[in-house]
Parts: sequence; structure tokens; C-alpha cells
Amino acid sequence: MAEGPKQQMPARRKARKRALDVLYEADLRDRPVPEVLAGYLQRLEQPRPEHLGYAVGLIEGVAEHQARIDELIDSYAEGWTLDRMPVVDRNLARIAIYELLYIHEIDDAVAISEAVELARQMSTDDSPRFLNGILGRIAEYATR
Repeated sequence: MAEGPKQQMPARRKARKRALDVLYEADLRDRPVPEVLAGYLQRLEQPRPEHLGYAVGLIEGVAEHQARIDELIDSYAEGWTLDRMPVVDRNLARIAIYELLYIHEIDDAVAISEAVELARQMSTDDSPRFLNGILGRIAEYATR
């Protein structure tokens, strides 16, 4: 039986996935985000994807606001420290929190559901529920 056409991943989801790739590598290797991003951009083939600008914006935004973002994660991650979280979850949370706090054209529900969906694809079975909980609490805090 022939498979139907594969559904295209939305551009912003691709951008979030690229941002996750760079932030994950920087976190795992304990390297500065700008250095990892520069190497990532050098390795990209031409023509570069249309969503790359959004991905770079996420990466640079997370790096610029990481201290505040990590402070929120520490405050709202009940029973978890930042260091104990899986690297994927920690960086998905950073991306989503950056979107929640600093990218006003993205609805909170979209930022949360995108992080949860990527966690479903790339992390542990418990990660989607964990991220949904922490991001929901942070979104509530951010709208006060």
C-alpha cells in the first residue's frame, strides 16, 4: 500500500527544531551559544531555509535572556532543578519561555503546544506533561 504525501512540518516548528539543535549542542558541550550558532550556520547548505531567521532569533533571544529564563524555570519546575532536567526539555522550555515573554505575536497556547509536541517527538514519555505544566504556570505568571 502506497503512503500518502508526508505532511510538511510548519516553518516555525522547523525553526524551533533548529533552535533546539543549536541550544542542545551548546548546553551539552558547555560551549557559548554564539560560537555554536556560528559553526551551525557555516555548515548549512545553500540556499538557506526561509525559517532560518526565526530560528536564529530564537537562539539569540534565549542566549540574551537565559539568566532570567533559567530563573523562571528554577522557580516553576516543582521538584526539579535545572541540572536534573533532560537537556532536550531544558532547552525546549527555554525556547517556549522566550516566546511567551518576548515574542508577542505568538499566542501563549501556540508556544506551549509547540514545545509539548517537540518533546513528544524527541524526549521522554513524561516530558510533554512536565513541559505543559511548567509552561502553563509561567504563562499564567507572564500575563499578570
